[in-house]
Amino acid sequence: MRTGNRGVDKSAGSRLGIFLPLRVGDNGWVLIEIEDLNDERLADYTSMTDVKLRSRLEPERGLFMAESKNVIERAIEAGYKPRSFLMSHRWVESMRELIDHFGEDGGDVPVFVGPEDVLEQVTGFHLHRGAMAAMQRIELPPVQEVVKDASRIVVIEDVVDHTNVGAIFRSAAALGVDAVLVTPSCADPLYRRSVRVSMGTVFQVPWTRLEKWPDRSLQDLGFHVAALALGENTVTLDEFEETLANNPQMRVAWVLGSEGYGLKPRTIRMADSCVMIPMGHGVDSLNVAAAGAVAFWASRKKRGASA
Repeated sequence: MRTGNRGVDKSAGSRLGIFLPLRVGDNGWVLIEIEDLNDERLADYTSMTDVKLRSRLEPERGLFMAESKNVIERAIEAGYKPRSFLMSHRWVESMRELIDHFGEDGGDVPVFVGPEDVLEQVTGFHLHRGAMAAMQRIELPPVQEVVKDASRIVVIEDVVDHTNVGAIFRSAAALGVDAVLVTPSCADPLYRRSVRVSMGTVFQVPWTRLEKWPDRSLQDLGFHVAALALGENTVTLDEFEETLANNPQMRVAWVLGSEGYGLKPRTIRMADSCVMIPMGHGVDSLNVAAAGAVAFWASRKKRGASA
């Protein structure tokens, strides 16, 4: 969004309730001072505290929110395109190089700026990391493409808490999981809280959404499906780790269940193995994200193991 008029009377703009350029960058992009909180161009950011509304609107509009410079940068590096940027004045300089990435006219991407208290009025919460971007979603790839070269994957079944989804992605990225699959009823990995908790790793680990679950499609693709649950053929994680050590070419698909009732009985019956993490002090289970991290670490591909 460019303008050649650098001498506009800003006080007149305030009276009209419009956006006016604050400064033109070296590459031609324009900083747009927020003058009207009701301007329709801020619709992507308005009332972001309404979880149900955002969960419904973000996918339908093909957008998601990236918060903080590092997360925005990881999203752009992964091929996502920004629809606009929103930031406080003090973050402009640190974001300059990132915005300049879009060329002479900034790719026509608006850069909205304002005091932190004004941004809080727009979004409904305090921007702790100072900058956000409304990003355009891309089409999710098919399952076969996402897992074709993977030896360790995870299926997130019906986990509805966005914090847990983000934490699972972060553990997956850190602990050698090659891809993530989410079931049809699982929370959106690109919801703002999921993205923030994942520290942007949701853009680094290949992922897609399953159209149907549970079924035996992963076994058909050569994976040993390991349900993190109690079942008829339950083994301890130590025992499962020993099996992997003796079968270094085994491809594993971990399945993590929802926070409330765990995995579906049908999923447990479909799994090749049920794996439990031994507990102490009478503790019966771990948070799903913590349990996933333990399983990912124990089953990671060891150095020197053949693919």
